[in-house]
Amino acid sequence: MILDAEIVRLAKINERALTLLGEPDRVINFRMRRHVPTEQELVNVYVVYHSAARGPPCKGGVRMSKDITLEEVTQLAEIMTYKNALMDLPFGGAKAGIVADSELPPDSKSLIMEGFAHEIRHELISGNYVPAPDLGTSPREMAVIFGETHVRESVTGKPIGIGGLPGRKEATGYGVSAVSERAVKELLDKELSDTTVAVQGFGNVGSWACHFLAENGAKIIGITDKHCGTIQRKGINIEELKKHLQKNMTLDSYGEKKLGNEEILELDVDVLIPSAVGNVITKQNAGKVKANIVIEGANAPVTKEADEVLERNNITVVPDILTNAGGVVASYDEWRKSKAGTRTKRVETFATIKETLLEAFEEVMNFSSDRNVSLRKASLAIAACRVMETIEGRGWL
Repeated sequence: MILDAEIVRLAKINERALTLLGEPDRVINFRMRRHVPTEQELVNVYVVYHSAARGPPCKGGVRMSKDITLEEVTQLAEIMTYKNALMDLPFGGAKAGIVADSELPPDSKSLIMEGFAHEIRHELISGNYVPAPDLGTSPREMAVIFGETHVRESVTGKPIGIGGLPGRKEATGYGVSAVSERAVKELLDKELSDTTVAVQGFGNVGSWACHFLAENGAKIIGITDKHCGTIQRKGINIEELKKHLQKNMTLDSYGEKKLGNEEILELDVDVLIPSAVGNVITKQNAGKVKANIVIEGANAPVTKEADEVLERNNITVVPDILTNAGGVVASYDEWRKSKAGTRTKRVETFATIKETLLEAFEEVMNFSSDRNVSLRKASLAIAACRVMETIEGRGWL
């Protein structure tokens, strides 16, 4: 459970509500024996509904990884409960995990997704669960889900031609960039053009965050992907780096020198953005972080123990449920417009994300200042208050 005693006190959560939020509402755990590519004998799948208080639907992405566990999916579903609530969206929190190699060939991944959608067809058609892309999945896999349900609002993050939202692919990275720019202004009293940045992770979130940050003048001096990375003190040309990666399939041999995923966390920069996987800043390495601000692009990249170390060292952490919520804000727009049959433009998607995230940022900053608590505790307390109010309003207490 990610709510500690102080957040429970700040949000005035009573024992009954705490019991409801302490365990997932529902866990679906199954093995797929059909729809399994030759590379694997069977595929384990976890679908977790943490809290349906503000749903249904419950909203959260489908993560595909050979290392994913039920414990991780449960934690991510809980994060989604509070992320959706902080953005004030009418969604509960959910997550799905498929235990398979994310680097399988596209046809193999499509086969797995067909089986996934077939097995949970009722959850999708009924609107109980609305999936979206996550680590290891993409719009292509969401198109497979739509192909099984034939219901546009049953899945978000789809390709534009079948009801996807223009700008949805870039949404999470765009939101990370927008929050980073405001955080630099509010917390460091600097402009983005005077700011140095390091980004761990160059997948969908990290690459688009880099794109928008560089477009707005930030000097990104270090980037890593899951294999290796690069450092360039004068600033990395993001579009040039993308071309290098597309051609060579690696960041190796680009820039001044090779950079590891541990090393990038220790760079002396204004802003560090871990945007790959969870639990990368730990009690063991948090003391080596030199950045002034850590922007959580990934879900739960900073452990609870590391959080305490960073706070003691006066390093501000802007939490995941605030910074990377651009994706779910865009997903809400896609879901709503799929139901209504209306269209939107890319610029409108970005405007909605920016307005929603920056309103939440200001609310979190004010709560943090008024009560002298960290931005993480402020974010979770605001979100938990909204969940608590909904639980009361539904007569569940």
